[in-house]
Amino acid sequence: MAAELRYVALAGPTASGKTAAALALARRRPVEIVSVDSALVYRGMDIGTAKPTAAEQAEVRHHLIDIRDPLDSYSAAAFVADATRLIGEIAARGRLPLLVGGTMLYFKALFDGIDAMPSADPAVRALIEAEAAAHGWPAMHERLAAVDPASAARLAPNDSQRLQRALEVWHTSGRPLSSFHADNATRSARGLPPAAFVSLEPTERSWLHERIAQRFDDMLAAGLVAEVEALRARGDLSPDLPSMRCVGYRQTWEALDAGEPLPSLRERGIAATRQLAKRQITWLRSMPQRQVVAAEAADATAHVVERLMAVA
Repeated sequence: MAAELRYVALAGPTASGKTAAALALARRRPVEIVSVDSALVYRGMDIGTAKPTAAEQAEVRHHLIDIRDPLDSYSAAAFVADATRLIGEIAARGRLPLLVGGTMLYFKALFDGIDAMPSADPAVRALIEAEAAAHGWPAMHERLAAVDPASAARLAPNDSQRLQRALEVWHTSGRPLSSFHADNATRSARGLPPAAFVSLEPTERSWLHERIAQRFDDMLAAGLVAEVEALRARGDLSPDLPSMRCVGYRQTWEALDAGEPLPSLRERGIAATRQLAKRQITWLRSMPQRQVVAAEAADATAHVVERLMAVA
């Protein structure tokens, strides 16, 4: 790795303590934080994303936060381009780039490179959405299974966002999405591995579940419902947008549509966040280069700082 592209990375499931560890490192070394989070990019989505506070952002410079309107999308390819540029700029300022977050797809795209898949085609996407509205996403899942069984096997029948993309790739290229993942010759970007990759992972799932419940309660108390009401009041957003499919926002939007009581929203929001954490941990376990720190350990933050300082 070129010296100007040297950086360290810290990952972990939601509510595992990444922010506290990142700030602790920032107090020991001159760093700038690059967010690796597909929700933090959106403006006006502060409470439900557990966005770093104004004080935390004042303490250490953060990047890739509040860079998109919720009406817009943000892709792994855009992240890789932005992160690569920022790593170089931060290093040129004599500071250490510290990448922190829980969107494992972004980490993997940066570490390993990006598959040169077809870009989005609005006309094809509209056709797929119309068919899904008529027949349902489980039926579209069956259709995907006929042309791309590998992708269908790893996607849930109601995972509309990913089913839509897989079907779009098939329609526009005539190739299954899985073939792009398997074909290393189609890599359009060289991977950029970190100098160190530390992962905060709980050894006791119950510990993480308690923290997730407390965090969601804190979000509700801080005004999550009012935040989503304000987003709905804009009039140009819909629950099908990537921003509104973020965990917490999707459940709150649906609760407002259905007039669902707060206790029911709380239960569904916590359950969805637990599922997100489970997916994040599964991603992490497929990344053997990571150095694992037990998230619930009393000295977890100190261990993270120690491992990152060893190469910084």
